[in-house]
Amino acid sequence: MKAVKLYKAGDLRVEDVPIPEPLNNEVLVRVKAVGVCGSDIPRILYIGAHKERITVGHEFAGEIVSVGKDIKDWRVGDRVVVPPLIPCYQCNSCLRGEYSLCSDYDYFGSRRDGAMAEYVTVPEANLLRLPENVSYEVGAMTDPAANAWHALWRSKLEPGEDMVVFGVGPIGMFALQAAKLEGARNVIAVDIVAGKLQTAKQLGVDHVINTAKTSVVETTMEILGKEPEVAIDFTGVPSVQAEAIATVGRHGRVVFLGISHKGLNLLEEQVDKILRYELTITGSWNSFSQPFPGREWIKSIELFAAGKLIAEPIITHRFCLDEAPEVFRRIKEGSIEHNKIMFLP
Repeated sequence: MKAVKLYKAGDLRVEDVPIPEPLNNEVLVRVKAVGVCGSDIPRILYIGAHKERITVGHEFAGEIVSVGKDIKDWRVGDRVVVPPLIPCYQCNSCLRGEYSLCSDYDYFGSRRDGAMAEYVTVPEANLLRLPENVSYEVGAMTDPAANAWHALWRSKLEPGEDMVVFGVGPIGMFALQAAKLEGARNVIAVDIVAGKLQTAKQLGVDHVINTAKTSVVETTMEILGKEPEVAIDFTGVPSVQAEAIATVGRHGRVVFLGISHKGLNLLEEQVDKILRYELTITGSWNSFSQPFPGREWIKSIELFAAGKLIAEPIITHRFCLDEAPEVFRRIKEGSIEHNKIMFLP
């Protein structure tokens, strides 16, 4: 089969490798769609994975083509979505059902071979049924949708509150939809890419702000007539994280989800605001809860099936596996304006 292998940061190759054999408690999945996550980009281009010569990709859906001898509830032909985290189930976090915080986990595409390939083996515990009326491409976007729900619930958004979404990549796009479904009064999308803001409008956001053209804090006040209760940063950019702090009002809640790999140096007035406004700054990591993989995943799939959570407009590109090295080269040089990139093995 074909597989996209990462030898080291910046060295991505498409190779012919043997089709893996499932263990007794595993199934073999033919990958139908696998998305490029924002975390894949620094991993592939700059940082590398935990193992060399690993098959990348962790946002995927596919069809079961064979099952291990201990598998009883799954059949050849079943359509599945695969949560990428394989928790240890034994650490303190796992025993509390906080699987996102597992201290000894395995993970598709960074610690074990992932799904940017024609086939991948999957443990039975990591299988979720994909409804017949949900396409494989949409199923492959359950991971970013689940991440959005996880962040939203970390924000403790209440019906009638206002929220600002900083960065409308795929997770941000799902977060703005989730906020409206949870009863937010006004949701404001902030980005520097006009095309993404246009898609956010299509998905039902109330207001958009192009931060390349105007001040977020001032424009938010003009729109709402007050400071919002919640801001979530999906960019990981330190200046944007600081802007999120500057945007919310008294007892405001700020959630950081975007991965930055950078420090955050706050100005005196920003630190003063955290104290005087009694702000809550919260991290959001991954998308898993109990029972594994958690309500984030189940809710996302149910809403996809019901047509209440929309994914298709977020997909901007579709490629075959052979094109992967060139696609990531274009991402590195900035010659491809994208939102969700999908590979179709």
